[in-house]
Amino acid sequence: MSEIASQHVVVIGGGILGASTAAHLARGGAEVTLVTSGAFADGASGRSIAWLNSSGDRSRDYHYLRLIALDRYRTWAERHPESRAYLRFDGALKWAGGGESFRQTFAYERAAGYDAVWVSRDEVAAIAPDVDASAVADEGAIYNAGEGWVNLPDLIGALVAEAVADGARVLEQAGDVRVDVEDGVATGVILGDGSRVAADHVVLATGGDVPAHLASLGVVVPDATPAAFVLFTDPVDVEVRTVLNTPRVAVRPTPDGRLVLDADWAEKSIVVGDDGSITVPDETVQGLLDEASRVLAGNPKLTAQRVGAGLKPIPGDGEPVVGPVPSIAGLSTLFTHSGATLGLALGELLAEEILTGAPSPVLASFRLDRLADAVASGAAAIPTGAWAPVAPA
Repeated sequence: MSEIASQHVVVIGGGILGASTAAHLARGGAEVTLVTSGAFADGASGRSIAWLNSSGDRSRDYHYLRLIALDRYRTWAERHPESRAYLRFDGALKWAGGGESFRQTFAYERAAGYDAVWVSRDEVAAIAPDVDASAVADEGAIYNAGEGWVNLPDLIGALVAEAVADGARVLEQAGDVRVDVEDGVATGVILGDGSRVAADHVVLATGGDVPAHLASLGVVVPDATPAAFVLFTDPVDVEVRTVLNTPRVAVRPTPDGRLVLDADWAEKSIVVGDDGSITVPDETVQGLLDEASRVLAGNPKLTAQRVGAGLKPIPGDGEPVVGPVPSIAGLSTLFTHSGATLGLALGELLAEEILTGAPSPVLASFRLDRLADAVASGAAAIPTGAWAPVAPA
C-alpha cells in the first residue's frame, strides 16, 4: 500500500462491512473509531444464511468482485487456523424445481470459468452424503465444490479484535448515530446522546438503514430492501456440511451444530406492522422445518430455536453501492446484498481507497453515481421485494 497521511476515520456500523472496513483501516495505519448503534452483529449480519458464492448469472464485474471476495476468505482461513470452526468450504449443492431447469445456469457458470459440476441424482450420495438424494430434481443438480459458509458473528468478533489490537477505538450501544455534515463536508458523527466525534472521513455501513441515513442528508439511493428472516434450528444430531440452495429451502450449518434456514416463499409470508414490527407466521416456521428435513439425509426431525427477522439490504439494481458519496466530501458508504460473501474484500478495497486516495478499478462499476439515471427518472424508490433475482448471501 502507498504511503499515507495519518487521518481519523469513523466507521458507523457493527456488521461485517463496518467491522471489515475498520480492521483494514486500522491495519493500514489510520486512527479509527468504530461506532455501533447497538451490539455487534445485531443486524443483517446476525441473521444471514451467509453462503459464500458467486453462483448463478451475474454481470462480469460483479462476478469478478465475488471471486476476489472468495479468495480473501481463503487467505483469512490460512492466516487464522482457528477460523475452521466458523468458516468452511465444504461445497454447495443447488437444484431447480417447479418445472424449471438449471441447465442454463450451469452453462453460464462453466462459461465464466466457475467451479461447477453437474451431478445426477445417483451421484449425489458420493459428493454430499448429508443430502437426501430423492429430494433432488429429476434432471440433477449443480455442485460447486469451492463454495462454503461463514458464521458472521464469529468473524466480526475476530475483525473487531484485530482492529482494537491495531489501535482502533470501539463505541458500542451508541444509539441513533448520524453523520455530521457542515457545508457539504462530513466532519464526524453525532452519537445518540448528542455528543460528537470529529473525523477526517466517515464510512456509513449500516446495512438496510443506509438509504434512510443518506436520505436524511439529501442523497437518494434506489432501494429494494425487503423485510426478511432466517430460522435457526435447535442442534441436530446429524452432521450437515453442504450448503443447500433448493427450490423450497436454503440450508447451512452453524458452528454449534444447528442449522440456518430461509426461502423466498417464506419471506413473502412475513407480516410487517405499521410500526415496522415483523411477524413470521407459525405455519411458515413449521413449513421451513419440514422442507429442510425433507432434503437432508435421514430426514431428521427439526425444531425451531429462534427467528431472526429484520431488513435484508438490497440496492435497487441488486448490485453493490461502494465508495464516496459524490455530494458530500469525506463520506463513503457501503450498501449491498451478499454482505457475507463480499465483506472481507469490500472492507479491504474501500479502506485502501480512503488511505491512499486512489480509486479502486475493481469498484468502478459499483459507485453511487451509476444510479443517477434511476433517481432522475423517478425510480429511486423501488417497492419492497421488487428485486427478485437475488441469491442468498
